[in-house]
Amino acid sequence: MDTRDRASVPARFVDVVLSGGEHGGSLVAVPSDGEALDAYSQVVTTVAARLIPSVASLRVRHRIDGRHGRLEGAGSSVVITPDGFLLTSAHVLGPAGSGTAALTDGRELSFEVVGTDPLSDLAVIRVGADDLPPATLGNAQDLRVGQLVVAVGNPLGFSGSVTAGVVSALGRSLPTRHGSAARIVENVIQTDAALNPGNSGGALADGLGRVVGVSTAVAGVGLGLAVPIDPTTRRIVAALMAEGRYRRAYLGIAGGPRPLPPRVGREVGRPAGVEVVEVVPESPAARAGLRPEDLILDVDGVPIQDARDLQRLMLAERIGQPITIRAFRDGRIVEVSATPVELAS
Repeated sequence: MDTRDRASVPARFVDVVLSGGEHGGSLVAVPSDGEALDAYSQVVTTVAARLIPSVASLRVRHRIDGRHGRLEGAGSSVVITPDGFLLTSAHVLGPAGSGTAALTDGRELSFEVVGTDPLSDLAVIRVGADDLPPATLGNAQDLRVGQLVVAVGNPLGFSGSVTAGVVSALGRSLPTRHGSAARIVENVIQTDAALNPGNSGGALADGLGRVVGVSTAVAGVGLGLAVPIDPTTRRIVAALMAEGRYRRAYLGIAGGPRPLPPRVGREVGRPAGVEVVEVVPESPAARAGLRPEDLILDVDGVPIQDARDLQRLMLAERIGQPITIRAFRDGRIVEVSATPVELAS
């Protein structure tokens, strides 16, 4: 190739002599930096650039005997408002009294706990700043299995760490417990994006950089779980910001799904109900006359086929409001009226 030929070649091409003397060269395309990033990489780098400034590393000071103890906890959190509200996992804070949130711009700010809800494993903290870059919250209900997700957090103390993977399953359930109360967090997101201790409370985002989940647990190698951002958890977060707690109604039973007798199933139009296994003494259920071995069919006309159906109905609006429970007992259908109370924190 002579000088005139070489001058007409774009800068991103180079001459490589393979063999064969003067005319044995061939042109090999060398991609630009932009071209070297495939579509997958472009998405991950864009999400990372957008989200890393909104994810803080937490160092948590736990209370010991009513006093502030030494720093002994760590995790991640996500900025959700410019004026200092951050979202994290309740188990990251535990019985926290205080701590610090370190941002990627170098600021390390003291935080106070605004509210925690261990039964959803969500918590809100606040720092003294009014210029934070908030993350955009998405909707986990729009996710699909196989969809790309990006996790940003503070694994093993390495702040601003990014991992990527896919949604490996949806609709998982995560059992939680707080004192004597137990609950199932529904529609938990399962991902193969690498999560490690310290990721908890961090962001799980979709390909547009919208936070669709809060990383909560490492269930095994290549298996991480995140509490979804959806209408239910948005209500919880809003309540924590406004009131410092999330109120739930309490009935006072333990139970599980059980097939209905064929005749009853045909009558009510469904195959299963919830068998009452235990009734807590002096609870609203006990006062209403519910008994072990009762099969709950519906509550205020809403079909009940498993414990989660009942759990979904125990919202704050039902506290102090009578509800009608239909149950199958001793070969017949009976109705009882119960008035839920507030679940003690």
